Amino acid sequence: IRESATLTRDVLEQHFNDLKGTLKKLLDERLVSLLQEVDTIEQESIKPLDECQKLIEHGVSTADDLLREGESAVHGDVGQENEKLCSFTKKALHIQLDSLPEVPSLVDVPCLSAQLDDCLLTILKNQIFRHGTVASRPPVQLEEFVEKPGGILVRWCKVDEDFVPQDYRLQYRKSTASHFEDVYVGSETEFIVLHIDPNVDYQFRVCARGDGRQEWSPWSVPQIGHTTLVPHEWTTGLEGYSLSSRRNIALRNDSQSCGVLYSKAPTYSCGQTLTFRQVLCGPDRRDSLGVCVEQQNGYDSLQRDKAVCISTNGAVFVNGKEMTNQLPAVTSGSTVTFDMEAVQLGPSSTEGGNFKLRVTISSNNREVVFDWVLDQCCGSLYFGCSFSYPGWKVLVF
Repeated sequence: IRESATLTRDVLEQHFNDLKGTLKKLLDERLVSLLQEVDTIEQESIKPLDECQKLIEHGVSTADDLLREGESAVHGDVGQENEKLCSFTKKALHIQLDSLPEVPSLVDVPCLSAQLDDCLLTILKNQIFRHGTVASRPPVQLEEFVEKPGGILVRWCKVDEDFVPQDYRLQYRKSTASHFEDVYVGSETEFIVLHIDPNVDYQFRVCARGDGRQEWSPWSVPQIGHTTLVPHEWTTGLEGYSLSSRRNIALRNDSQSCGVLYSKAPTYSCGQTLTFRQVLCGPDRRDSLGVCVEQQNGYDSLQRDKAVCISTNGAVFVNGKEMTNQLPAVTSGSTVTFDMEAVQLGPSSTEGGNFKLRVTISSNNREVVFDWVLDQCCGSLYFGCSFSYPGWKVLVF
């Protein structure tokens, strides 16, 4: 509580200090803009009036000079009087003393003022008083971590009954890393995070966005998850297939060589979910994918003994025999899952007698369930695929 309270205080203080700085900057910029507007209007409006004033002052000065010259002519000597009067008369005739520049009406002359609406303070006050909230707990929390081969299934849930979520945002980081990174944004409440190193701690956190809102909620309490299961990998070296750098994606290439591509090791165990996701697909009905007890070379399909698989047309094979139940055809974008659990047949079931696995294969929102009888206990199984034509691309996790 103390740690989160201290962090919340720091966040609030930093946020409001940033707001103060931003508001001061904006107000200063607005003040400068208004003052520049005043200067522009003043300069543009005063220029013609200054010119008019100069003309009037020049006319008054000329009339004053002429008046003094007339007074001098009247009071001068008798001999010079006629000459001065003649000169005065000539000047008076050439100077238009009754001519004045056009002076604008007083109502047409700009009179500057500032209009400052006090409602801005009211608006700001209302917005500021509603800005920010303090929550005693986030509206969503992490609920469960489920180990997956090379991944972690993360589940979360809503803990605030009044909160209506629109989207969730999941982040994670290695415990040694400094920054979280987005791994999922969407409306689901669970997500499988892949590319997880086994036996390494990762921190996860989740937040949500309310319906119709843009901002995200506070983050949930970070929690640590890890997996002890090594990632599923296809085996390398088979001529007909190319693998991704993490060896979890297999692509059927143009090679004429064919055969079954198996997993590197028997990494699939009962109680787990094995998922195949198709990116591209091909047309041959012997193209199939599934699980098997052991690697057996020399076959061009998984439709054989000690294996269960689904072909691209949706047919399900158990130990090489086709079942009557059929699933939808596997197409580009399809996801096929295998779930298995051991069925106890009695004390001798693991001592050389029959061993039964209950298998569920799901594809395109449909599933088949059946019992797979083996002659020995199998805790771990291989997975595999067999494609005849190039173009197949399958991700396993």
